[in-house]
Formats: sequence, structure tokens, C-alpha cells
Amino acid sequence: MISSLFSYTYMRNAFLAAVMTSIVCGIIGTIIVEKRLVMMSGGIAHTSFGGIGMGYFLGIEPIIGALIFSIIAAFSIAGIRRRTNTNSDSLIGMFWAIGMALGIMFIAFTPGYPPDMTSYLFGDILTVSNFSIKLMGIVDVIVVITIVSLFNYWKAYLFDDQFTKVLGIPTLFLENFLFILIALTIVVLIKVVGIILVIALLTIPPAIAKFFTYNLKKKILLSIGVGMILSVLGLFISYQFNIASGATIILLNGAAYFTVLILNRFKSTKH
Repeated sequence: MISSLFSYTYMRNAFLAAVMTSIVCGIIGTIIVEKRLVMMSGGIAHTSFGGIGMGYFLGIEPIIGALIFSIIAAFSIAGIRRRTNTNSDSLIGMFWAIGMALGIMFIAFTPGYPPDMTSYLFGDILTVSNFSIKLMGIVDVIVVITIVSLFNYWKAYLFDDQFTKVLGIPTLFLENFLFILIALTIVVLIKVVGIILVIALLTIPPAIAKFFTYNLKKKILLSIGVGMILSVLGLFISYQFNIASGATIILLNGAAYFTVLILNRFKSTKH
């Protein structure tokens, strides 16, 4: 049965997408959770909707538009926050709403029939194209090489960025580079779980891993493993029952988190 499923190109692409997004989510998701950048990631993801709309309007690949908007949003939020007293939550909320509004306007002004935006909002792993697979592969390589080669710097930055600055480590460079990696990760995730569900896939596997270890390296590896198992399982369940893949993957992640939480509480009370 498995071999027959993989005879279809869309199933092979979906499987590769599940594996590659799990790798990038395990790494960047752990950093986001540890650095408490979850809401900022959500803001960047929703701002990228403006780029998708722009892509349709200009007749270019929508994912490229999403990437441009994500990077601009990440640097704008961080830059304005550093230079003014504006609260981060307010900035994130503004970019979140402006990005969505721009996307709607671009779609409205696009000539011809309006495109179906459902797969971008809620994801559809079964429609991942060869172009998206290549893009995911490139992003995975960039993220893995960057994090592995500078792992000790990242570890120090996550622990205390002020102390890292005192040591002479370029924290501003690390922070800006992290925003680019977050933007790239979000773009990769859009076709798998959609803009609205991106935060869940970035946060739940690291949250599950945190129940088992506080070691950063082990936490990242465990997050990748958990994400991979749940994403592939969600893919096959959604295919088998013909239901939405993005929602299935997220619900499986949620069920896994609450199962581990309950087992952990039960174990604690028993001792």
C-alpha cells in the first residue's frame, strides 16, 4: 500500500514536505520558543499574506512575494521597536492586520477570477509543487548549516543576549539573521499548514520536547523527531479519510502535547 502511494508525484512531494518542514520547524521553532518570539512569528506569517496577494497581482510566484513581505515585516518590527518606545505587541498587531488587508486588496485588484486562497490560509500538503520542494530543500540547508556552524553563539544568545554582547559576540547580527531564518521558515510552512496554523507547528513540537530535556541540542533533535512523526502520520490520515491535511497535522500535534502533559502530571503526582 505504501509503495503504491509513493507512485504518485503529489504523495512523494507531500512526504518530502512533511520531513523537510519538520527539520526546519524543530530548529527554528525551538529558538523561537526559547527566545519568546512566538507572537512575532505569527505577525510575520500573517503579514506574508500581503506578499501572496502581490504575487498574484504582479503575476509572479506568490511564495516569492510572501518571502519579500516576511523579511520586510521582520526587519520593520525589530527596527521600529529598537528606535521607538512602541510596544512589540502593538507593532505585531499592526503589521499582522496591514499584511492581511494588503493581501485582500491585491487579490481584489488582480484581473480575472479571484484565486482560491484556502491553501495559503489553511495549507494543503497534497498540493506542494516541485518548486516548493526545491525551495524547502534550499531553506533546510541554509538553516542547518547556519545553526550547526554557529551553535555555541546561538546558545549564548538564547541564554542572555546582554551578556553575549559584553563578550563581544555580534548580537545584533545574530538577531537580524534569526529574523531572516524565521521569515524563510514561515514561507516554507505556508503550503503545509497555512498562514493561520503556522504558529502551532513552530511551537508544539518544541513544547513537547521540553517535557523530556532542557539540553538545547537534544531539545532541537527531539523536536525534529516529534514533528516528523506527527506530520507524516497526519499526512497519511488526511489522505486516508480525505480531510484537510493542515488541520489534521495540527490536531495530532495538539493531541500529542496534551497526552504528554497528562502523563507527565500523572507521573509527578505518583512520585
